[in-house]
Amino acid sequence: MSSLPLAVRDSSTMLRRNLLHARRYPSLTLNILLTPIVLLLLFVYVFGDVMSAGIGGGGADRSDYVAYLVPGILLMTIGATPAGTAVSVSMDMAEGIIARFRTMAVHRGSVLIGHVVGSVLQAILSVLLVGAVAVAIGFRSTDATPLEWFAAFGLLALVALAFTWIAVGMGMASPNPEAASNNALPLMILPLISSAFVPVDAMPGWFRPIAEYQPFTPAIETLRGLLLGTGIGNSGWVTVVWCTALTALGYRWSTSLFNREPK
Repeated sequence: MSSLPLAVRDSSTMLRRNLLHARRYPSLTLNILLTPIVLLLLFVYVFGDVMSAGIGGGGADRSDYVAYLVPGILLMTIGATPAGTAVSVSMDMAEGIIARFRTMAVHRGSVLIGHVVGSVLQAILSVLLVGAVAVAIGFRSTDATPLEWFAAFGLLALVALAFTWIAVGMGMASPNPEAASNNALPLMILPLISSAFVPVDAMPGWFRPIAEYQPFTPAIETLRGLLLGTGIGNSGWVTVVWCTALTALGYRWSTSLFNREPK
């Protein structure tokens, strides 16, 4: 069998394995999914009236804040999902599964591809569920064209791919699952210090560079522009550059750790 069909076959097998693993351990996926939903409901129904004063020059109401908030929560969902991937990869490392796969007649890249594709699929599913909750509480995207919806979906998948590869590297570099969970914590914290909840202009001057020069803020602004019809500016290409660089970094990091012979 040639290399490409072998890679596809083994990657499909590894993907099925990881999806079955996620089904058998639903608590981790459930916790990751519930966090953005709880934050969405909290910021809409508890802080919504107060937070809306920070957008639109102070003249926005709760429905305007829902429209502003949802793109940030969707990207936060993307940022939270790879944390489970880091833990899953670390568990495979700690239990010797990765070492066993190295000795088997399977395509070497399929082990990592199975984790990555499985995580991206879970991230997209989580986004759809969170999006359904957002629609139920009043979010509408009437200005988005079908092409913009397609671009928004592609953006979410691209961000999920980039951070999943980083999470795989974190999982392989961690000595145990607990350390992998801690190492992946920045992926969940970065959206909190972005423009997800309030505009960057409304933040203190010393804090603005932290929020502005990180990958989630341009991604959120791009998604917000696609769904709400607002200006995107240079956020689109900045997001593509960030995602391309993170994907390349995560891929090189993960594959180098996977191919390294155990001592």
